[in-house]
Amino acid sequence: MNAFDFDPRTRIIFGRQKIDTLGEFAANLGARRALVVSDAGIVEAGHTQRGCDSLHQSGVEWELFQDVHENPTTEDVESGRQVAERFRPELIVGLGGGSSMDCAKGVNFLYSGGGQMQDYWGVGRAVQEMLPMIAVPTTAGTGSETQSFALISDSQTHVKMACGDKKAAFRIALLDPELTLTQPPRVTALTGIDALAHAVESYVTTRRNPISIAISREAWRLLSCNFSKVLDDPDDLEARAGMQLGASFAGMAIENSMLGAAHALANPLTAQFGVPHGEAVGLMLPHVVRFNGTQHEDWYHELLEVKSGANGHLPKNGSADELAGWVAAIGRRAGLAKRLTDCGVSEHLLPELAAGAAEQWTGQFNPRQVDAASLLELYRQAI
Repeated sequence: MNAFDFDPRTRIIFGRQKIDTLGEFAANLGARRALVVSDAGIVEAGHTQRGCDSLHQSGVEWELFQDVHENPTTEDVESGRQVAERFRPELIVGLGGGSSMDCAKGVNFLYSGGGQMQDYWGVGRAVQEMLPMIAVPTTAGTGSETQSFALISDSQTHVKMACGDKKAAFRIALLDPELTLTQPPRVTALTGIDALAHAVESYVTTRRNPISIAISREAWRLLSCNFSKVLDDPDDLEARAGMQLGASFAGMAIENSMLGAAHALANPLTAQFGVPHGEAVGLMLPHVVRFNGTQHEDWYHELLEVKSGANGHLPKNGSADELAGWVAAIGRRAGLAKRLTDCGVSEHLLPELAAGAAEQWTGQFNPRQVDAASLLELYRQAI
């Protein structure tokens, strides 16, 4: 049994209309000036203004940085840092999806510690204390609100850099399931499959421990039992709430367990072909589950027991294959790509992709050891 050090840095506040308490909690943290990091879509949906109104009502002056793009880049972070330098905030708010929250962390790294984003690539690279932050997620996917990592793409090389430090954890995560009702169907699909992958991968890593196992299991239960419901009825607030909580719990699981080969395989697909992260990881996860299942069938059986028990039936034998089949089926139901060729990936490029995947940090935590050769075979199974 692996040792662990469970030190949750984020206070989780969950419930309808919790966005309207943003100003209260910002003021409680002693902030008089808050930089709000968001994106154009969230601004258009009205969520950003609602959060800013709450800040104003509590006497907190705010400045908005909304030039965040999907898969935020070092250029996005640098632009946000320049706004922070002019405004001099005492608090940073990440209001939006994973991109907004990750960019908020990136801005905090640079504003508080100087340098460039590449200086924080890895774990524990922040020397200076960082500003307190509040997360207000509007999607149910990355779980960035409950973990201390920011995924930032290098604008020049397109490599996704995982920049993690306990100082970068949000002090507070305000979970308001009503905000997720405005997710477009494709965003619901992409974020949902990403959250599912987080729950599955964090459950089986080499760093799994009693705390991460418990959190991953509950994340999986919430996500697997509610994903189909939100696909069928996007206005089902109870199901949306389950997805939002599940995604946040999966983020906590990542913080305490890490991820595996599916994410290592997904990142080069995003960097080189622009495949959305959720689509890439959802496409590769079934193949990784079958690959790992040759050695860890019992762990996947446990996950199926959690899901199947909620639906009143027990899993069959061959749990890894059954789980992989269910993940692939829910991806198809969500309208995501079935094969790599659907994403414009040619077979002759797979060795290059496999070499890139072998360099990804998360691969080292996969429960079955991977290298460029085994990752290449996984890509070939998905072509």
